[in-house]
Amino acid sequence: MTGTADEPFITAVKPLVDAIGGEMLPPDEAGPDDVVLSWKGAEVVAVRLPQLADSLDHILAAMERKKGKPLADLDRKAKQEVVRILEARGAFSVRHGVETVASALGVSRFTVYNYLNREKG
Repeated sequence: MTGTADEPFITAVKPLVDAIGGEMLPPDEAGPDDVVLSWKGAEVVAVRLPQLADSLDHILAAMERKKGKPLADLDRKAKQEVVRILEARGAFSVRHGVETVASALGVSRFTVYNYLNREKG
């Protein structure tokens, strides 16, 4: 998977794959739902995408790392911003998305819905 000619390509796409919670594997191990990436006419790497629910957990963990503290420790305004970002990324289309986000933020589902309604108002 990581020949010397392919290394710059793999190095370039790795941050994106990591950000979405994907997994890189050799193209010959790709399943039907994996995305095979080519470089200079040759298949170089396959990307296994996460399940949506796993992706939400990954996004929440990344947001926590970026903020430098647990999301539950943020103030109300920062939590509202997190909800806005998550809504833009489709987090609430995932089954139990509101519950998952509420738990991560240390608030009730009702509060998350209030944050969402505030954005629409």
